[in-house]
Amino acid sequence: MALSSSLLDQAVDQLATLPGIGRRTAMRLALDLLRRERQEVVRFSEAVRKLREEVRYCSECCNISDRPVCEICANPSRERSIICVVEDIRDVIAIENTRQFKGLYHVLGGVISPMDGIGPDDLNTKELLARIGQGGVKEVVLALGATLEGDTTSFFLHRKLDALGVTVSMIARGISIGGDLDQVDEVTLGRSIADRKPYEQSVKR
Repeated sequence: MALSSSLLDQAVDQLATLPGIGRRTAMRLALDLLRRERQEVVRFSEAVRKLREEVRYCSECCNISDRPVCEICANPSRERSIICVVEDIRDVIAIENTRQFKGLYHVLGGVISPMDGIGPDDLNTKELLARIGQGGVKEVVLALGATLEGDTTSFFLHRKLDALGVTVSMIARGISIGGDLDQVDEVTLGRSIADRKPYEQSVKR
């Protein structure tokens, strides 16, 4: 249905492109923006612009960052001999909220999914192997979702990492099969990190 204002119509169209936002919700958000003070809307739009134009990826762990090296990697108190491999930034946030992990991270940017045309070379796997190759890393914790794609990715990484002589462990499966890390409560996720076990044991059913 055409709206009385083409500008409102355009705003609704753009808001509706966001995940989980239908046109009805987009209309409510657009009207809310119209009711706000001009400076509030300017701050909102400026924050979105800076998010898109200025946020970068950490040169070490591939996490999103405001600087070349993210705060976690730059923190001298983190245990640098342990790297936790996750799918994306949401998993880093979920694990950090548990306060159970003191090492570093490596963000893959996805998981292997042949059905979607995503292979190892489409992920940040080369960067991970390069980090391990520099030495100093004793353990790599695979903290990927309990899905077919997550298990496939873990299996691929285990083969590559095992050849480099590092210990490869996997978070305990206190997580339901098919679940994503960012949907798990902090207590369960924290225990999964603390109770991690060698990868070889985790795949023996």
